Amino acid sequence: MAYNRIESYGVIGDMHSVALVGINGSIDWCCLPKFDSPSIFAAILDHKKGGFFKISATHEDVQYRQMYLPETNVLVTRFLSPAGVGEIVDFMPVQDRSRKGRHEIVRIVHGVRGQVAFRAECRPAFDYARGSHELDIRTNRVVFHSSSMRLGLICPFELRADAGGVIADFVLEPNQSATFVLYMDEDGRQVPAEIQNFGQEALQETIAMWKRWVAKCRYQGRWREIVIRSALVLKLLTYEPTGAIVAAPTCALPEEIGGVRNWDYRYTWIRDSAFTIYAFLRLGYKEEAIRFIQWLEQRATEEDTEMGPLQVMYRIDGSSELPEVTLDHLEGYRGSRPVRIGNAASRQLQLDIYGPLIDSIYLYNKHVEPISYDLWVYLRRMLDWVCANWERPDQSIWEVRREPEHFVYSKVQCWVALNRGLRIAEKRGLPLDYDRIRRESTRIYEAVMTRGWSKTRRTFTQFFGGDAIDASSLMFPLMMFVSPTDPRMLSTLECVASELVSDSLVHSYQLGRAVGDGLPGREGTFSICTFWMVEVLARSGRMDEARLIFEKMLTYANHVGLYAEEVGPTGEALGNFPQAFTHLGLISAAFDLDRKLRGRP
Repeated sequence: MAYNRIESYGVIGDMHSVALVGINGSIDWCCLPKFDSPSIFAAILDHKKGGFFKISATHEDVQYRQMYLPETNVLVTRFLSPAGVGEIVDFMPVQDRSRKGRHEIVRIVHGVRGQVAFRAECRPAFDYARGSHELDIRTNRVVFHSSSMRLGLICPFELRADAGGVIADFVLEPNQSATFVLYMDEDGRQVPAEIQNFGQEALQETIAMWKRWVAKCRYQGRWREIVIRSALVLKLLTYEPTGAIVAAPTCALPEEIGGVRNWDYRYTWIRDSAFTIYAFLRLGYKEEAIRFIQWLEQRATEEDTEMGPLQVMYRIDGSSELPEVTLDHLEGYRGSRPVRIGNAASRQLQLDIYGPLIDSIYLYNKHVEPISYDLWVYLRRMLDWVCANWERPDQSIWEVRREPEHFVYSKVQCWVALNRGLRIAEKRGLPLDYDRIRRESTRIYEAVMTRGWSKTRRTFTQFFGGDAIDASSLMFPLMMFVSPTDPRMLSTLECVASELVSDSLVHSYQLGRAVGDGLPGREGTFSICTFWMVEVLARSGRMDEARLIFEKMLTYANHVGLYAEEVGPTGEALGNFPQAFTHLGLISAAFDLDRKLRGRP
């Protein structure tokens, strides 16, 4: 079994975890019961050891197709061959009270035309392929016993043991179907023996749930289908029990094939979550914002550290320990090592997190409901801390693994934090040291305009005193720090376009001149940077350019509309997949571009 390309996967989930389903019918990544639990399938990180659950047609000359049932996260994988056509409907039932504590992957296999021969092969590898397990097979049911969990599989066919896994071969005629249910039951309950009816009922319930959620979306613009798909991705990345939002559901997928930039994204970044809430609010989804604010309020009870009142990221249950370790027994995706779990960036100082966070709370206070006094006290604590610490160097948005620097983007986001804090206080008449906040806000602004501006190159720079450019400067007009038509922003835009852009794709910063991340090799282009550029072009009145770049960027989505973090030299997906940052960027760019095309301010 060789590696599937990163972009060859669809994703299903139950808002506790997800599974990546390859276009060949193989589930090559899944962690249960939570996003950040150890994996049970990880063939995407080691195609020999990692474990997988594959159902596929065995005929020669099989062609694969994949699609989502419209407005759902129910995935259909099709197998087309001269002998016949078959398909698999994959989904994870969303939990309700009757299903609490249960996690299932349901795979309904259909015969469509002709006789189609299938093979089902399930080979779990618990705890990132570090744990052993035993099999208990009873005809059409098997339980895999490991030290950490019991994982069951039930199907209509006889299962036979094979090297720690099970195999079933079967043939389906037209209109015949067979249901496979892979389940983990934390409470010891099992899936009903009559799985065919169970599967159909769960399918209809799951379809109805996703369609009800999509019906709340208020975006009716010209890119509605791809916006809805991105919204569905963001919803899949929310952890229902706490309202936390993960940056991506995978770990260690490389930003360069064979390279070392292989990070674990299965956690809640304050920055990414804040931008995600902004995207949800634009689409009319208030409940997700309410849940995240509740999650944030729980952080208010924690003590400040040297790194501030907030950590850069948290586990989805709100805990803060994310030790980074390498899994040296795994070869990594296509030999990209080391395979990392946990994330050492959690201990970095990233001053930029406060801008998007307080901006999102400002929008929440304006469009959802007034924030509580207790949350305001917590925000005021953040504002005081920003006032006292904005002059410190940090690692900023790109999380550089080297000495901190005075990144201009971080200074701008500190200004955003103070600006939005002032707006909330003035709107509500809330108590605040207005003089101090205004004074420090002014100091930040002047510092950026003097020390973060290159007179010779006529561009905002990556760090104070440097002359390298950084794509994060595209965010400055989007956060209302500077007008999109300000001469400084227009000349910065030209510099970015001439030095960081390759056929609409945008690199995060300038190699050789920029600080860099302290690691060997190079990355792909960052997809969210392209969407930032679309918004800046649209807001500066360059509609034709903005629309062309946006339409080009849509061609880099995979076959079911999903994006990873980056795009490689040949258009391949790189980095963790699917990534919230990219999808929220798409939503924001589509929203702004459509509004401008309609002639709205």
